[in-house]
Amino acid sequence: MANQLLSLLQHWYPQRDSCDWVLGTIYKTEGPCYRKAGAMMLFNSLGQQFGLLSGGCLESDIQIHARKVMQSGDSVSLTYDGSDEDDVSFHLGIGCGGKVYLMLQPITVASDYLGLGGVLHRLKKRQTSMYYQCIPEEKQSSLAFSELATAGQFSEARSCITSRDGVDWLVTAVRPEPHVLLVGGGVDAQPLLAIAKQLGWMVSIWDPRPANARKEHFMQADRLLKCPVEDLPGYVAEAKVDAAILMTHNVVMDAAALAQLDGSLGYIALLGPLSRKQQVLRQAGLKEELLRCHLHGPAGFDIGGDLPESIALSILSQCHQVLYKGEQLSMKHGLAA
Repeated sequence: MANQLLSLLQHWYPQRDSCDWVLGTIYKTEGPCYRKAGAMMLFNSLGQQFGLLSGGCLESDIQIHARKVMQSGDSVSLTYDGSDEDDVSFHLGIGCGGKVYLMLQPITVASDYLGLGGVLHRLKKRQTSMYYQCIPEEKQSSLAFSELATAGQFSEARSCITSRDGVDWLVTAVRPEPHVLLVGGGVDAQPLLAIAKQLGWMVSIWDPRPANARKEHFMQADRLLKCPVEDLPGYVAEAKVDAAILMTHNVVMDAAALAQLDGSLGYIALLGPLSRKQQVLRQAGLKEELLRCHLHGPAGFDIGGDLPESIALSILSQCHQVLYKGEQLSMKHGLAA
């Protein structure tokens, strides 16, 4: 199961009343740490864990504290200091050497499930929200309290701490996972789909050719599209697509898709060498310097390897980097067209 919050909540929601649950959230870090503020994880009374708050070194101890929270019904704050030889995290073998502050909150009917049902609802609708969590004082208990709001003044930050009447709150921007459109449903699109789904991303595939984008070859795809290329902008807007990868292996089809998708995406990439990119641009009647969205072509980073799996890793690495951190240089050499 992917560690995206949507995946965690989709697993929790049908079982929310069948056992006790606790939400673990990192609200502050100091120094090098595996996860940062806003990272969340779920624990239940069956001993199951969903998500990660560290690289795996702290979860067993956090689980013990989570059980205590289930019994008491109160939320608590914990600190793990990997630089302190007397701290439990040091003896657990934490390798990052940083300091992690986290809170554990019981998820109950009385607390309206911490508003997580609303978070899930908005994520399913691909809406960004601000999730507020009251931070309990360290080594003291308090009633769990969380609330949800539409994206606002903190929407540019992943998370931050703010104060209300002397009480500290963690405010986390909860954003939907990326949605990538694969323009082309050939064999080489299969590893792209597999890796993207492992990341917890949404994936749609467009290819009107009868032999391509067949359901039996793309069982994990969220949508398989056979519509005219002119319908793609409407779908991109409605489904809130973030990125597109042009890989039909057909210059005319790639050009038609590029002409329709330019300007509506955060990332768009074209498979093939530089010479093929120029062909596609000429066919589309477009000039690269006038494109509203930067065209990454050749697609991907130069990581070596020419198998479909390596190419998929290369492209999705670049896509991930652009969507999460901004631009970087594309590959110097093209991949197979």
